[in-house]
Amino acid sequence: MYYEDHGRGDVVLLLPGWGGSITDLNPLRQALADGFRVIAADLPGCGRSEPRTYTADFYSQDARAYLALLDQLGVGAAHLVGFSDGGETALLMAALAPDRALSVVAWGAAGQVVKPVDGFGPLMRLLDEPTEQLLPLAAYLAEAYGPDRARAMAAGWGGALQAIAAVGGDISLSRAGAITCAVLLVIGSSDPYCPPAAVRELADAIPRSRLLELENVGHDVHLAAPRLLTTVVLDWLGEH
Repeated sequence: MYYEDHGRGDVVLLLPGWGGSITDLNPLRQALADGFRVIAADLPGCGRSEPRTYTADFYSQDARAYLALLDQLGVGAAHLVGFSDGGETALLMAALAPDRALSVVAWGAAGQVVKPVDGFGPLMRLLDEPTEQLLPLAAYLAEAYGPDRARAMAAGWGGALQAIAAVGGDISLSRAGAITCAVLLVIGSSDPYCPPAAVRELADAIPRSRLLELENVGHDVHLAAPRLLTTVVLDWLGEH
């Protein structure tokens, strides 16, 4: 697992989304580094982390891998901040090991896999048959990883999501009551992958949750509203 560790203070574990890398969150990383120790880590199989095989329990595997990383770095507890799959992993970490989470901030995450309107086929065939909506992601993956690796990543990830959805879709929703820290869930009102209704369901299940819905924003809140997100995260961490 590739990670970078900078700054001093309370620890923030910063996790990007699937297919991306920690560089996607550079503006937020830079803002946090002034007052926090920021451990930014690529997801297993993405960025500069080693390739991986996706199975239906990959979220659990990833959550436990990051908890082991905190152990390796001598970190007892951290603020867990993540986007999309990084946010899902952060939430699951907080559910599996409540004492390790000082707080959680997640955007584009719902604690469950929601079946897309078109099913999972477009994700699994992302490189060869991208929908118009997924064209930017397909182009990014092909450039970042090369067509062959990107094709394998999308097929494996999409297949794993399909398997999770087939047995109910649960990631952390069923364990949400075990999360004891404060949690901020940020959602874009126009997020096509993480429906606001699903995020509200998760918020209702977490004892100390706060929900922030941003109008006319989609899945990639950090790209659509980077300054706003940075302010929201800094204010949240300042309170917790």
